[in-house]
Amino acid sequence: MSQTILIVVTSHGEIAPGQATGLWFDEFAEPYDRFRKAGFEVKVASPKGGPVPLDPKSLESSHLGPAAVAAQEALDDTITLDADTNHGAYAAIFFPGGHGTMFDLPDNPHVQRLVAEFMENDKVVAAVCHGPACLVGAMLADGSSAVKGRKVAAFTNSEEKAVQLDTAMPFLLEDKLQELGGEVDTADDWADHVVVDGKLVTGQNPQSSKSVADAIVRLLRETG
Repeated sequence: MSQTILIVVTSHGEIAPGQATGLWFDEFAEPYDRFRKAGFEVKVASPKGGPVPLDPKSLESSHLGPAAVAAQEALDDTITLDADTNHGAYAAIFFPGGHGTMFDLPDNPHVQRLVAEFMENDKVVAAVCHGPACLVGAMLADGSSAVKGRKVAAFTNSEEKAVQLDTAMPFLLEDKLQELGGEVDTADDWADHVVVDGKLVTGQNPQSSKSVADAIVRLLRETG
């Protein structure tokens, strides 16, 4: 089996005019560093390809030091997510968060296709914080939602209200996943909280990024 992990990040950089958003940097950079240290090759893709918009607030809070440099380089020139992006080339797919994901992941046909293909081929699908927005539009071959009957974690309504963006989002992620039949397992705001349901790995918030990455590595080593 391929020992390459595909990380898919947002290309969406604005909540509203003058209100920047994008990828939450540490949610990408911490797992990226851990995957590489664990010996995995990593490819980074985004809906539009090229440089990735970063949430400015995430750069203020980042504490990664040297690891941030390699992560930033990987984000400067991402590959374009398109019809040629095939699950067969990868052992796992991972979606970091940031509010940008709420705008360009749910309706992206390549995201929808890849989530379904990875699930139906018994491969690891993982996401953290707002990254589980990747599950919103994904449908399995039987016509059911990819999240139906699955236990997941994601950025909670409470956390969204705490950052005062609950009215700025196209939907609340916790509510949407529940509407689609997912069982959203919540912990206290900003707690490191990861849910592993088979080969679906999800984390609640930025604080869960390292634990999500560790769970992905663990699953890949068990099956690889």
